[in-house]
Order: sequence, then structure tokens, then C-alpha cells
Amino acid sequence: MVLLVVDIQKGITDERLYHFDEFIKNTVRIIETARKNNVEVIYIQHDDGPGTGFSIGDDEFEIADQVKPAQGEKRYIKETNSCFGNKELAGYLEEKKEDTLMIVGLQTNFCIDATVKSAFDRGYKVVIPKGTNSTFDNDYMDKETTYKYYNEMMWPKRFADCISVEEAVAQILGDTPIASKKI
Repeated sequence: MVLLVVDIQKGITDERLYHFDEFIKNTVRIIETARKNNVEVIYIQHDDGPGTGFSIGDDEFEIADQVKPAQGEKRYIKETNSCFGNKELAGYLEEKKEDTLMIVGLQTNFCIDATVKSAFDRGYKVVIPKGTNSTFDNDYMDKETTYKYYNEMMWPKRFADCISVEEAVAQILGDTPIASKKI
């Protein structure tokens, strides 16, 4: 198993997010559990390009202080919604021959959704701990509806196992087997 921490960057990690405090608490717990149990934690940052305020060198681009990478943890930069848009990351994950990706981060309806579906299409078993992804209100749905649409309707039994944080911790600890890929 590999843990992908996607786009938890200073410019979008704040109280505007759905269940912000719970999101941070749950995500930190998953990251810390992974580190303590030799599950590789990989960080991905989204770059909107020079002059956007959300690019390399901009403070908003940096990983949020609450989830800072530990020394030696890999970091990749992407310019598309899916983490697999970064060919180095895609190649690295393929070389590792891990079959399971646990995914946490931002935003539910953009980069998390694109990464979940791209991972599934590549044959990975995808695990999403509940409360470890979040998003903002948008022109079509409020943030709660958006979160629930993906975590309760779109991903389960299609693209990912959406499980409780307790179940995710048990999987990281090796106490619970990871279900086989369905569909």
C-alpha cells in the first residue's frame, strides 16, 4: 500500500472546506499511522502555472503546515487534475508494484475524483478513508452535497472502497485484509 496526499496546499486548506477540522484531524491520523507502520507517504502538489498565485515559489502553493512532509518523503508536482498526469509519479508507482493506493486530500470533486478514477483504470485497488477529502461550495452543489455525492454514491462499489478512518488504520496496521478490486 502507498498513501497519496493530494493537493493539501496552503492556498486551499482553510475553514471554507467541508468539515475542515475533522478533515485535518482524520488526515493527520492517517499520515501518522502510515509513517509509523512503514507505509510510504507521497505528496502531490497542484501547479496552476506562473502568475496564478498557485505555482512553484508562491506561498499558496506550499503544502499546508498541518500535514508537512517528513524528511525524505517524496513530492511530485502535477499540472492536471489526476496525479497520474505526472509521468514520474505514475512510473514510480508502477515500478513499486504496489496494488493498493490510499488517497487523501483536496478537492473531492476535482483532483481527488480524477486521481481515484485514473488509479482504478490502471488496476489499483483504491481506498478512501471517510473524512480525509474535502471541498468547497460550487455553483451547482454546496460542499456537503458535493462531498457526499462522491464519497457515498460515485466512488463506493465502483471505483474505491470508502471506509471509516478506523478501518483504514486497521488496513495500514495489517489487521484487516484489503478487499479485492471489484467491477
